[in-house]
Amino acid sequence: MSSSPSNAAERLFDWTPARPRSSFEWVEGWGMAVGAHSHVLRPRSTEEIAAAFELARRAGVKLGLRGTGNSYGDASVNAAGFVLDTSSMNRILAWDPRTGVAVLEPGVTIEKLWKHILRDGWWPRVVSGTMFPTVGGAAAANIHGKNNFAVGTIGDAIREFDLLTPKGEHLTCNREHNADLFHAAIGAFGMLGAFTRIVLETKKVHSGDVRVRAKAVRRLADMMEYMEAHRGDADYLVGWMDCFASGRALGRGLVHHANYLHEGEDPDPASTLTIEHQELPANILGVIPKDQVWRGLRLFRNDLRMRALNWAKYHAGFVEELDEPHLQSHAGFAFLLDYVPNWKWAYGREPGDRGLIQYQTFVPKETAHEVFTELLKRSQRAGLVPYLGVFKRHRPDPFWLTHAVDGWSLALDFKVEPVTRERLWKLCHELSEIVISAGGRFYFAKDLVIRPEDARRAFPADKVERFRALKRLHDPESLLETNLWRRVFANESA
Repeated sequence: MSSSPSNAAERLFDWTPARPRSSFEWVEGWGMAVGAHSHVLRPRSTEEIAAAFELARRAGVKLGLRGTGNSYGDASVNAAGFVLDTSSMNRILAWDPRTGVAVLEPGVTIEKLWKHILRDGWWPRVVSGTMFPTVGGAAAANIHGKNNFAVGTIGDAIREFDLLTPKGEHLTCNREHNADLFHAAIGAFGMLGAFTRIVLETKKVHSGDVRVRAKAVRRLADMMEYMEAHRGDADYLVGWMDCFASGRALGRGLVHHANYLHEGEDPDPASTLTIEHQELPANILGVIPKDQVWRGLRLFRNDLRMRALNWAKYHAGFVEELDEPHLQSHAGFAFLLDYVPNWKWAYGREPGDRGLIQYQTFVPKETAHEVFTELLKRSQRAGLVPYLGVFKRHRPDPFWLTHAVDGWSLALDFKVEPVTRERLWKLCHELSEIVISAGGRFYFAKDLVIRPEDARRAFPADKVERFRALKRLHDPESLLETNLWRRVFANESA
């Protein structure tokens, strides 16, 4: 191209009466370790999405879809053209408090959804660790929560959606009609089309609280044993892991086990089923403004202090375990990442020295203990210890590019610095080899490191080929691309 995507867009904006709003800006992954300048288009209607497709086509550039930008890596970054931000399409089109079925535009956030339905005694079946992703973005990533072992991914809660493809098709997809497209588009990070309407099932609840208990565990095997033993009686299970611990203490940590309250257990559900009851505290420890806490966390941006912090958290877990199970609001339990706004800034904000990656792997139950033991040991030997480890139990789902397995996941937060970046990517490639050899998979909402050969071996070849066939059918020009698509899939032969 002889001109930049920005200039091309400026020349074309007068072409269509249904043009989306736009601006030229820096667009980055949530982890801040990758980004690009792009022309961002913000449609407010299906017609404006179609106009954006045509705008990119006429400009000769690629178009990447984006919600509120909560994927850690490059799933919604597009250095080769335009970004289509659907967060302005955020109307709740219908809500049925009798059945718990919501009809949503793709830009509705998880926060807006739960605030709309909670007073009627409903809660989203699947939420991420933050309330700010859009439902469209959550569907594109096929997110999972702390209850994946019990209810599956958000795709399992989606009854139907409408998809606008680059060819101009507006298709209704469900498990009976356009079933292939239904199972391919969920988890496809926007590479087949744009969601314009999503029909979502939610969960009936009888209280605004959940009952939470803690269990400190001395090693990885103990964590797995506890969570496996309670899969049948828990609604949520999640493990925090001290990744600095080694030897017999490798994988030690703290499990949080939560359950919904049954009807009649909450003496005042009218009070707990309110937005006010769910609001996260404005201050930490009652005095520190939470929007400033990230500054204090920067003091722990080194191995020595983080090791000490993890040691303290682990031992505090034994005290928490001694307490009786306590009540916590749904939002307080679910959205732990929202307690400290912009906590990611503690990892650095300077150009070239900023951010984190989250390396999350999913491994079948038969090999998980051996694999995760080796991942932790390799990280320690490399001198690149994750500052956070989160452990979950999972079940399979029917979506074509799914990360889900009948097994476990371990999410590891690594600090990204110029002096260690090359070594960190090399380590992740070594870890990926271990994961793939054990039948494991990866999660595109978190990924920034897997290579085409990793994806080719980790995901079923027949599903990938069928996905490529659908993309050739509904996006024959390959108009829809992101950095993730080009990094992992675009250069692989069909």
